[in-house]
Formats: sequence, structure tokens, C-alpha cells
Amino acid sequence: MFEKLTLNIDGIMQPIMNYITDLTQNPFKLLTVLLDLIIVGYLIYKFILSTKKTRVWQLLKGIILILVITVLSEVLGLHILNYILNFFMPYGVIAIIVIFQPELRRMLEQLGTNKLTKYFGFDKDMQTKNKEDIYKIVIAATELASTKTGGLIVLEKEIQINDIIDTGVRIDADVSPQLIVNLFTPKTPLHDGAVVIAKNKIAAAACILPLSSDKNIAKDLGTRHRAGLGISKESDAIAIIISEETGNISVAKDGNLSTNLTQETLKNTLIKYMVMQNKS
Repeated sequence: MFEKLTLNIDGIMQPIMNYITDLTQNPFKLLTVLLDLIIVGYLIYKFILSTKKTRVWQLLKGIILILVITVLSEVLGLHILNYILNFFMPYGVIAIIVIFQPELRRMLEQLGTNKLTKYFGFDKDMQTKNKEDIYKIVIAATELASTKTGGLIVLEKEIQINDIIDTGVRIDADVSPQLIVNLFTPKTPLHDGAVVIAKNKIAAAACILPLSSDKNIAKDLGTRHRAGLGISKESDAIAIIISEETGNISVAKDGNLSTNLTQETLKNTLIKYMVMQNKS
């Protein structure tokens, strides 16, 4: 067994050593390989950053573990285990696509909407988000919370949510805390639904959001929280939820919910995700 293991290792290492020898004898080829490695490494780094706090990250760790076990089973000569893993791997890919369709779709949409310069961090426009609008949104959310007026505010990021905007009434107005508060005033025509803020404008009100089907959501959280979680799962948008029962402020991002936020915590959270994150 150990002799076979040694032969397998030698069979793997020999082509690698030959390739390294070839590179040392050809400086130009070595330069292109280094450039290739740098680009691939940076893309992997950006991919990990974008998925680390999502369910896709847990999936990736499982895939890496299975790949390591598959390679080890081949090297160690565990033929039955290796056959089973290789047999089910194509079906596993299909299962991944089905189970994680929302997350994968969001990643592809984000990649498709990003300019190349933006993806590599050189787009200055995306690094200068208007903090003043964030302060106005925080003031509005705090005012709604103080009067226990229910509210749901969605902040669009890179992935456009025009399909959500189209479900409501177009506003296309500058961000104003007074206007946001008035839109959620009970018994007014547009108070039911979400207000969507996109491109530094109040794009629409009374918008309908997809509800999250997550069964782990606390029972005391209502439709607004499920809607906020739903839009945060299907896009990279951030949802601010104000409870009309308790007046508590929550933020939904990437399918995760942060509750009982203070005015200062809400401000710092929005700045972190809407301003600072675009610089990384």
C-alpha cells in the first residue's frame, strides 16, 4: 500500500517539477504565470469576501471538504469511496443549483451589473455615496420608531430592483425625512408597502416585496420583517424595518436580521454597508 502511495505521489510531483524547471528557463513565461496567479488570487479573494456571510460560504466549505476527500481517496487507493464520490458529483452540482438558486442568481446579477473598474475597486463614483441621505433616512426611521409607526424602507445597492419599484407608485423625489415619514402615516394612500430608495432618490412607495419562507424567523416578527428578509435574500439591497407594535428598528441584509438598533447603531450600520463596503 505504501509503495503504491509513493508511486502516486511521485506521479503527481514529477509533472510539477518539470513545469517548474521549464519556468525557470523561460523568464517571460514565468512573468505571465505570476500575472495569471495574481489575477486569479484577487478574483478568489473578492469572491470569498462577497460570500463569506451568506449560505453560499457554508456550501463552499462543504464542497472543498468533498474535493479533498475525493483526492485523498484517489491517492490512497480507496476505490469504492472514490467511485461513489465521482458518481454522485454531477448530481451534486444540479442539487446545488436548485437549492441555492437565489444566492447564485444574486451573485451573477451583481457580477453582471458591475463595471470592470468597479469590481476591481477603481470606480470613484461608488466610493462617494451621499452620507447626507443616510442621515436623513436615519432621522426618518427614528421618528417612525418614536411614534410606533410601522415602516419598511429598502435601499438599493448594486443589483437593480426595478421589478420591485414597478409594483409601487413612482415618486422620484429627493430623499427627505419629512416625506418618508408622511408616506408611512397610517390611513394615507401609500402607507402600506415598502418605500424604495435608489440612486439617491425616493424611487417609489407602496412597493410589494417577496416574503421570506425561512422557518427560523422568530414567531413575534410579522410580515414587514419577512418582506425585509425576502428582498435582502433575493438582492444585495438593505431593508430597514420599523415595528408598529414595539417601535424597534431592524435591518435586514443578506438574509440576516439585526434587531433593536439604536439611532447611532443604525447610522453606523448603513454607513458601513452603503459607503465603506464600496471601498473594499
